[in-house]
Amino acid sequence: MARFLARAGVASRRAAEAMIAEGRVKLAGRTVETPATFVFPGDSISVDGKLVAAPERTRLFRHHKPEGLVTTHKDPQGRPTVFEKLPPGLPRLISVGRLDLTSEGLLLLTNDGALARKLELPANGWLRRYRARVHGRVDEAALARLRHGVTVDGITYGPIEAGLDSRQGTNAWLTVAIHEGKNREVRKVLSFLGLQVTRLIRTAYGPFQLGALPSGAVEEVNAKVLRDQLGLDVAPRIQRGRDRVAEPAAEAEAPVPARKRPPRARNAGDPYRTPWGAKPRGKA
Repeated sequence: MARFLARAGVASRRAAEAMIAEGRVKLAGRTVETPATFVFPGDSISVDGKLVAAPERTRLFRHHKPEGLVTTHKDPQGRPTVFEKLPPGLPRLISVGRLDLTSEGLLLLTNDGALARKLELPANGWLRRYRARVHGRVDEAALARLRHGVTVDGITYGPIEAGLDSRQGTNAWLTVAIHEGKNREVRKVLSFLGLQVTRLIRTAYGPFQLGALPSGAVEEVNAKVLRDQLGLDVAPRIQRGRDRVAEPAAEAEAPVPARKRPPRARNAGDPYRTPWGAKPRGKA
């Protein structure tokens, strides 16, 4: 059941397990007592009294998160959230990792909780790239030493790539790349070097780039990119007799009639479609 809810985009698997423990999930009108409850095609499942739709195909989106939003569906402090500000017409989505309140830039969103967990794993070895505007004296030798890792306040951070892009007086722009993505890692490490981060923009998450995506806009990553970059078969399948949605597998999709294929991207080599919340791009 927990896997089904994650695959349906309700929440991450861990959060779905908590919902089940709290008695918020029902199957055919009866409260679900264990995350291992079997789910069969046609079963009626609800969370907090609201029916859960059957999982649709796996979808992944790039979002340009603006500064001043928290990456959560509900904030106890009443601050505006990423999901409240998304353009209309999108499915229910969860984030791949987080960007803190004052950070901006690329945030991946998906309707598949299992995919979100997979993309968050440090074992992927994916670089998270940032541009950081800092105030203070930049010691380029100290930046270079970060490639060997650093320990700050008892927390050990792995190798970090950091370099100076430009400097004007006591302000500078840096490029920073990290592998692990620990809580506020970039800010804490740069603060350790005596640098105050005044702006932080994530420009890439693994193979996915922020590019020219406008602030607040969303673009869907097309199925071909999901197959090529992640090895995903994006068609959802519920296997009868097992409490799970079939794991995505790297297999070819059936041919799609030409008239049903998605429109070609406007720019050659651009794997993304016109974004929600942004005007279509014109020709260069």
